[in-house]
Amino acid sequence: MKDYGWVGLGLIAALSAAGVTLFGSIGLEKVNPTLATTLRSVIMMLTLVMVSLFSGQLQTLWQGGSNMDGRAWVFVGLAGLSGAISWLAYFAALQLGVASKISALDRLSVAFIFVLSIFFLGERHSWQGWLGLGLLVSGVYLIAAD
Repeated sequence: MKDYGWVGLGLIAALSAAGVTLFGSIGLEKVNPTLATTLRSVIMMLTLVMVSLFSGQLQTLWQGGSNMDGRAWVFVGLAGLSGAISWLAYFAALQLGVASKISALDRLSVAFIFVLSIFFLGERHSWQGWLGLGLLVSGVYLIAAD
């Protein structure tokens, strides 16, 4: 039997990402996007530190019991840098444009990872995946060009 627990978590992530766009767009009316991104990051950091603290993960890290070797640190760091650049660009775009169009363009990250996963992660995709990619890109175009 397959475990589909990831579906619920994925839907929570998608709903939360919608909140980022909705609340961020409203909050940016009179605030510099870099400052807003910084404040958002501090709130996220505090939330994540509390979750890691209460789940025992910080204690495991401090005691050297985690699997964080040098390679893991490099790639987690690169992911953090990528996220920071993404958020800075996203919030700057929200201040300049229409939230629904910007959000659609942001979802091209799905298309980028679909293709990049072939080269960097060795993933193989079915024809249904490629069809989905085409539909996704077409949908982004239709929403953003509206």
